[in-house]
Amino acid sequence: MSLSFNDRCFGIVRHVPGLMVALGLVLASGAAFAADYPFALAGAEYEVAPRERIWDGKVEAVNEATVSAQTAGRITSILVDVNDFVEAGAVLIRLTDTEQRSALKSAQANLREAEARAAEAAADFARIEGMFKNETVSRARMDQAKANNESAMARLASARAGVSAAREQLEYTVIRAPYAGIVSRRLVETGESVGPGQPLMTGLSLQQLRVNVDVPQGMIDSVRQIGKAVVHHGDADIAAESITFFPVADPGSNTFRVRVNLPQTDVVLYPGMFVKVGFIVGESQRLLIPVGALVRRSELTAVYVADGQGGIALRQVRLGRTYGDRLEILAGLDAGEQVALDPVQAGIYLKQSRVQGADHEQ
Repeated sequence: MSLSFNDRCFGIVRHVPGLMVALGLVLASGAAFAADYPFALAGAEYEVAPRERIWDGKVEAVNEATVSAQTAGRITSILVDVNDFVEAGAVLIRLTDTEQRSALKSAQANLREAEARAAEAAADFARIEGMFKNETVSRARMDQAKANNESAMARLASARAGVSAAREQLEYTVIRAPYAGIVSRRLVETGESVGPGQPLMTGLSLQQLRVNVDVPQGMIDSVRQIGKAVVHHGDADIAAESITFFPVADPGSNTFRVRVNLPQTDVVLYPGMFVKVGFIVGESQRLLIPVGALVRRSELTAVYVADGQGGIALRQVRLGRTYGDRLEILAGLDAGEQVALDPVQAGIYLKQSRVQGADHEQ
């Protein structure tokens, strides 16, 4: 048995010097009569464990967005639906693109004209510049050729920008996923006409999740000072990756919003779910035993308790929280009592003891 309690859920390790001597005696006495049993024993002892306060929290996705139309058109096809998974950049919706393609062709024609005008102006400017150096044309003619060349270059730049804008408008007729995720809402149907800014589809990513919790103002200082939390969902405990504290209290409920950021985990959580969130607010001594000593039979939770004289009994206990590989006992055991670490072997041993006792009575 370790002399320190290592809480793997919260990463807190505490040594209890005051219990070292007592624990040493328990280990020695346990070893003395453990040889009479065909299985290992462990003592129920008080150890320092985190003290937590639990509140309800709501799961939400870090990445959740609604894509909107950026150009006008009519919806020709919707390629995904609610609950479909899409990769980043995948096509979600297609719009009609007749106007956008026509605008692009017009812009490309303007670009070709601007390129021809620019080439003509550049050649004229080069010719006039050479004549000016030979003093065969006036300064005014030289300045006019220079202005014409610069004007043609400006029109060329404008035509190129027009082609880029028209191509971008054409690209807007294909709505793509901004990131990999799941479609959560579809807001339009095939055949509808849409305009710029109209919401089309909502999606979210399950790779990054967080939980929002409203903490009473009387507890926010302790929660903020320690800064450790764990999300309890079923039998799983998920330690927070980081915690974000909102600096302003809600005027209606006098609570502070705390955002618990979760790491990637195998535990299945979905946005909108309610979960229990425990915040560490201090420490307390709790009666703990190894998790492997627990026996579950339907609604019964119990442990096999050794009496130190070769006898053993199944005793019901009331459980508290689990701290790593240690289990809190609220009632049913006293400190120093020995429990079997192998309940299966302990059950066999108990049956054999009863059979032998019956034989002796006969």
